Amino acid sequence: MAISPIGGVGNLSQLAQAYRQQVLNGAGGTDGATRAAAAGAVDPGAAARGADFADAIGKGLEQVGQLDRTASAKAVSAATGDLSDIHDYVIAATQAQTATELTTTVRNKALDAFNEIMRMPL
Repeated sequence: MAISPIGGVGNLSQLAQAYRQQVLNGAGGTDGATRAAAAGAVDPGAAARGADFADAIGKGLEQVGQLDRTASAKAVSAATGDLSDIHDYVIAATQAQTATELTTTVRNKALDAFNEIMRMPL
């Protein structure tokens, strides 16, 4: 089971890197602290939390990718007869499927929230 590209990004590590770069660099090449200060943010730790969030998202996406790779490897082992217990494959495939569905659901909810924010009047 492979995860399809999201928004033109080829794989999960590229997506995680693109997200980190967007959060850490932002528009105009400024860092998160500079943007927060320029926006008059009250909380100076917002940039650090943004970077932590980007790292958490990146690590989560990497874990989903690892689950997918594990399930694929076990599928090949099961097909070639090298897997001693077929339950290992079923468990790995179910974990990968559940993680992928959760990731997709979270992405869809985040996009819905973003779209709702963009529709708010100024």
